[in-house]
Amino acid sequence: MTVTVSEIMAPTPITARPETAIEEVARIMRDEDIGTVLITADAELIGLVTDRDLVVRTLAAGLGPQTPVREACSEQLWSVTPETEIVQAADLMRNAAVRRLPVVRDGKPIGVVSLGDIAALGAPGSVLGGISTAMPNT
Repeated sequence: MTVTVSEIMAPTPITARPETAIEEVARIMRDEDIGTVLITADAELIGLVTDRDLVVRTLAAGLGPQTPVREACSEQLWSVTPETEIVQAADLMRNAAVRRLPVVRDGKPIGVVSLGDIAALGAPGSVLGGISTAMPNT
């Protein structure tokens, strides 16, 4: 049986506009208990920012909290569709060296699939699978 991204993705991704201050994006991540915010303009996916991006591309670079999030976005954007098979999504993650992929339909984000989602599906009792399904430690 083939499993598709739509079966394991986190639906209704959290988004922000490119001009949103990184301080606000960091608050969104904290409040929503997520590590990725999708950046959209006119409902179209144009970027992705992770908690690591905020640290490495803004804080470590000496940029202030009012810096627009577009300054912290990953340069290369990889995505999948809901119909993408999990094996293909995992291969893309490995080849692109990314841990999360936006799920898009007609250029609009409808979800996010993570390495943890795939690990929990393939090996729910594994260390990564267990961490991925554990309650947050906040």
